[in-house]
Amino acid sequence: MAGIPHDHYEPKSGFGKWLHSRLPVVSLLYGTLMIPTPKNLNWMWIWGIVLTFVLVMQIVTGIVLAMHYTPHVDMAFASIEHIMRDVNGGYMLRYLHMNGASLFFLAVYLHIFRGLYYGSYKAPREVTWIIGMIIYLLMMATGFLGYVLPWGQMSFWGATVITGFFGAIPGVGGAIQTWLLGGPAVDNATLNRFFSLHYLLPFVIMALVAVHIWAFHTTGNNNPTGVEVRRTSKAEAEKDTLPFWPYFVIKDLFALAVILVVFFAVVGFMPNYLGHPDNYIQANPLVTPVHIVPEWYFLPFYAILKAFTADVWAVQLVEFVTFGIVDSKLFGVLAMFGSIAIMAFAPWLDTSSVRSGRYRPKFKAWFGLLAIDFVVLMWAGSQPASEFMSWISLIGATYWFAYFIVVLPLLGVLEKPLLQPVTIEEDFKSHYANPAE
Repeated sequence: MAGIPHDHYEPKSGFGKWLHSRLPVVSLLYGTLMIPTPKNLNWMWIWGIVLTFVLVMQIVTGIVLAMHYTPHVDMAFASIEHIMRDVNGGYMLRYLHMNGASLFFLAVYLHIFRGLYYGSYKAPREVTWIIGMIIYLLMMATGFLGYVLPWGQMSFWGATVITGFFGAIPGVGGAIQTWLLGGPAVDNATLNRFFSLHYLLPFVIMALVAVHIWAFHTTGNNNPTGVEVRRTSKAEAEKDTLPFWPYFVIKDLFALAVILVVFFAVVGFMPNYLGHPDNYIQANPLVTPVHIVPEWYFLPFYAILKAFTADVWAVQLVEFVTFGIVDSKLFGVLAMFGSIAIMAFAPWLDTSSVRSGRYRPKFKAWFGLLAIDFVVLMWAGSQPASEFMSWISLIGATYWFAYFIVVLPLLGVLEKPLLQPVTIEEDFKSHYANPAE
């Protein structure tokens, strides 16, 4: 597919030409800033810069915190208290890092749901979408590993529960669990491994983010209409696009500033609001918390894990068919990871020829229900186990899978979409053109 026609960097100074012939870094930066961008992008396209900013903030604050942290079960909890009390600005660094993880996941969920609504996963952006899902999985792993490091009660027991999932894998589960833990139980070897991986993975994420950006620089940005930029000539492309700098950079920076005002208000006035008080109690293997609960951004998938108990007919059927190999614990683990993995298959499960949900009336209703379902699952995951919560979680989990496996394929056949604009320019003029013209 031909790229969007645009101007290329041409160095003018002698040094610029010398550098460009040896290391075209300025050309790469120019190409990033001046990439032709659909001019009808709305405010849901701001989350990319928020995610990039937070990733850099997490890496910088994490490096400084690592200078003062001691990854040992006898000293980890005390080293966190040392950071909070004795290191200059340590409390602020920790609160920025801790709440930065929440902002990171809030932004990525809005980013993902925007992509699901506007069809950003459809051809030719399937690879971009899959890379994004890999980044999300690595974010989840990094967030979990980081939650263990303070070595509080929730840290310890969360690590015990999550690593126990791998023990449910038939045959090799025990060996994998022992390898992850570095021994038979969560202990000092576990903490050292988790600290090393938590330090490493953000740099892997940063590398994948660069590939993610490179991928959509090749295919071009999606936009609210789902209509592609015209590529037949430079003149037509310019009617559909604007350079990323200064138009979208200024817009994104304004949005980032507004979000950071709220973020710093949370960090300054209610930094522990999203945390759990039990994690301010040092880890004790002999005392189990009354209610073990992960961070809020894992709750929807935690609810799906808990939904499939031994009395659910689907679990009983699978257990019977597999002669007991897949029990309720393994079924729940498969459902939890499957609920994440299934999003990666959206490009092939969505059979509609129309990309954007803006022109799909029935899709809007089902997608709105999916968003509500996600919030309900989040709430259910935060509640103590009960029969009522199990039913809520089961209904929510059922719809989550049904949306991708049943609803998306059928809508492509049954739905009659609305009329789409022919070009991005036409859509832009319908929203922003001067009526006097």
